[in-house]
Amino acid sequence: MKTLKLHFVLFLIIISLGACRNSLDVRIRNTPPTLEEIVAGYDIWYVDYHRTIGNNDVPFVSKAFTLSFLNGILYANNNIADIGITGNGLGIEVGNYATFNGVLETNHILDGIHDFEVTVISPNEIKLYNFRRNTSYFLIGYAINNFDYDTLFYENIEYLLQEYQAWEKTETVGGSSNPFDAENYLQFTPENNTTFYSSKSAIGAPISAIDWSYIGTYEIFDIIGFENLKFLTLNYDSGDIEEFELTVIDDNYISLYNVNSKTTYKFEGLGFIQYKKSSKNSKKQSNSLRNSNRKRTKIHRKQLHKR
Repeated sequence: MKTLKLHFVLFLIIISLGACRNSLDVRIRNTPPTLEEIVAGYDIWYVDYHRTIGNNDVPFVSKAFTLSFLNGILYANNNIADIGITGNGLGIEVGNYATFNGVLETNHILDGIHDFEVTVISPNEIKLYNFRRNTSYFLIGYAINNFDYDTLFYENIEYLLQEYQAWEKTETVGGSSNPFDAENYLQFTPENNTTFYSSKSAIGAPISAIDWSYIGTYEIFDIIGFENLKFLTLNYDSGDIEEFELTVIDDNYISLYNVNSKTTYKFEGLGFIQYKKSSKNSKKQSNSLRNSNRKRTKIHRKQLHKR
């Protein structure tokens, strides 16, 4: 009988301890994460600029494609080319940050101090609200190994085109003879998202010696049903129009398929333009700081069906 009573008492103790532990686990799980845990919870935060709310901006956020918050250091990827390489994916160091009383305090090396109220939208999405500028930014969190680089390239294709001083034709495949065969260089200036230049200078010419004889406006369209394909039109001031299907090969090469001649052209970016200070981890050297004040704008593309 004593043995049975002892076993019964031990059983009650075990049950009681288990209940206490479960109760503690519930309390731990129900404890909300700190703001530091939230912003440092992902390697990089993609700035989904097209969803930005407000007519003003916080300059360093408007320039960035991704932001990272790590041990008090603020990082940014201000370039698409080299993203994933520069700073081991984090980008360049642009300042520092702190979290205090639910506020994200940032101190950018050029733009100074800006504070943000942080709202958690979903497990990997936050909203940063700057009350002084009355502007909200939406950020999506990723582990570096899971970041969707293809989406980044195609959602911001205009900016990738601007990040080189020139695009040099390296290959021509198939198709019928057409005037564009003679054009060896393209340039898309960052001062706006509509101007391009073209040249017939010989392949291998120094960038400084390229004769930009042709100028016009360009427009990029979304192709319905295709996320990794764009449609590019070059509207020359002379009245000529060239139309291409645009594919990103990687952050240094693009492919243009002429829909009229059925010719495919491969172009390589030359003269990488580093926005902000250069990074020793970058695989390319900065050749220019052209328009270092470049900011992203909301891009509303027209849509068309694949031809």
